[in-house]
Amino acid sequence: MAVKEKLPMGIEDFEEIRTMGYYYVDKTGLIRTLIENFGKVNLFTRPRRFGKTLNMSMLKYFFEIGADSGLFQGLEIAKEKELCQNYMGKFPVLAISLKNVEGATFDKAKAKLRSVIGSEAVRLTFLAKSSRLEETERQQFAKLLELDSKGEFAMSEELLENSLLMLSRFLHKHYGKKTIILIDEYDVPLDQAYHSGYYSEMVNLVRALFGQALKTNSSLYFAVLTGCLRISRESIFSGLNNFNAYTVKDVQYNEYFGFSDREVRKLLAFYGFTEKYGAIKEWYDGYRFGNLEIYCPWDVVSYCHALKMNPSVKPQNYWVNTSSNHIIRKFIDKADGTARDEIELLINGGTIQKKICQELTYRDLDSSTENMWSILFTTGYLTQQGEDEGHSTRLSIPNREIQWIFTEQIRQWFEAQARKDIGKLENFCKAFLENNVPVIEEGFTSYLRKTISIRDTSARKERKENFYHGILLGLFGNMGGWKVRSNAEAGEGYSDISIETEEGTGIIIELKYAEHAAFADTCRKALEQIKERGYEELLVDGGMKTIYRYGIACYKKRCKVISG
Repeated sequence: MAVKEKLPMGIEDFEEIRTMGYYYVDKTGLIRTLIENFGKVNLFTRPRRFGKTLNMSMLKYFFEIGADSGLFQGLEIAKEKELCQNYMGKFPVLAISLKNVEGATFDKAKAKLRSVIGSEAVRLTFLAKSSRLEETERQQFAKLLELDSKGEFAMSEELLENSLLMLSRFLHKHYGKKTIILIDEYDVPLDQAYHSGYYSEMVNLVRALFGQALKTNSSLYFAVLTGCLRISRESIFSGLNNFNAYTVKDVQYNEYFGFSDREVRKLLAFYGFTEKYGAIKEWYDGYRFGNLEIYCPWDVVSYCHALKMNPSVKPQNYWVNTSSNHIIRKFIDKADGTARDEIELLINGGTIQKKICQELTYRDLDSSTENMWSILFTTGYLTQQGEDEGHSTRLSIPNREIQWIFTEQIRQWFEAQARKDIGKLENFCKAFLENNVPVIEEGFTSYLRKTISIRDTSARKERKENFYHGILLGLFGNMGGWKVRSNAEAGEGYSDISIETEEGTGIIIELKYAEHAAFADTCRKALEQIKERGYEELLVDGGMKTIYRYGIACYKKRCKVISG
């Protein structure tokens, strides 16, 4: 039996994928399209984990002098015989990634940038002995390699700003061929600087670095940059006349980042997971790049890898673990009543109309809620539905995974808000100990009005109940001395919430979603379930002397409570 290719979990190096037996979704058509639509400077913006880094690695291995044609054997680009003959292995290439250029201070981030540039210079050490460079040029190159007493690259800020320009000129002179410059994750240093308080300094440095290398550089053949955001041209790309930006709204290049439906079906068939297609589509599809539906490749590969280990494993939230998702939390914190209603509509499967600005500076992020919608769109938390209508874009949450991220961030926000009024929270919780049904009902309704609810009519009843269940658990979690269990085995089933207190009082709660606002009947069914299945046995075994049973029915932002 033949061994199937390994799934490329986190593998972003094209050579490694092609030589170490990994499955590769062929994106080499990007090379042909890039050459046919030649632009001096090309920026591709896509959300994180959509294959940007792997594509940049693929470009490097194709264009760089000394390229191994065997890496591309059997791939789409290999069919373009004349193109390969004219372009494969014909150019010097400068390739850097800025994804780790970060730090708590500007000096620390600048040291990371020196390390990135210095490491690329080390890769090109043959320039130090190039007979085609003047002695002064070889000395300049040597300056890029100098280390300080800590063993870190010591180049001055002026040298750092000139570094890409210098390297491209040295390569041009050495090979007699203009240089291709590849800059991956170009916007990460700006994002980190914005959050750490040195944005102005970093903008000035990046503007100088890019301006020298991309604007007035006669040794540049072409450049490709990738990132999540299209930073304002005036901010760091001012003066670039031959500048092409391709965003998630553009039709051009839409098939080269992320997986198409056809590619996902082919991958699933290859590994024997075709029956998982529906679940994968529900969880990881839904992005729209230009006019094409796209899956998040990181999620698809991660889930298929999990399936190989355990064929019965359920879809998980893989994308969420690759970032802090602070942008959603910040947005919820800033959102007014109208914006929260719109978030609620999105979570429940609806759409909203918004004017999207794709070219922003980081200073614009906090200037208005409307700009935050644009950031959520460009970073992949929202996607477009259909074509633009006038000057506005119809937005939706792409899939189940992103819906979960929103829901989780809202839950955390709600719990933080509840803790701000600890007196109100304690009174609400103590009402359960006092069997004070009116206070419980009034308090829970008040909390429901303040949060963002999930009432999607297409959602399963269990999912709706889980939302209310989660809110109550979050509220009870603030009570010291309470032993709170969720879905604990009790009697002949699993009770929704059971609580043991130090005072010897036990609480059993069964939550149900009241279809069509049938509150009374739903509460009675909840209480009957508690009694019929003997949920209180767990509390009796725990030594609770007094036990209160509550049936709670919820519908939208209303509830009813019955004690029995």
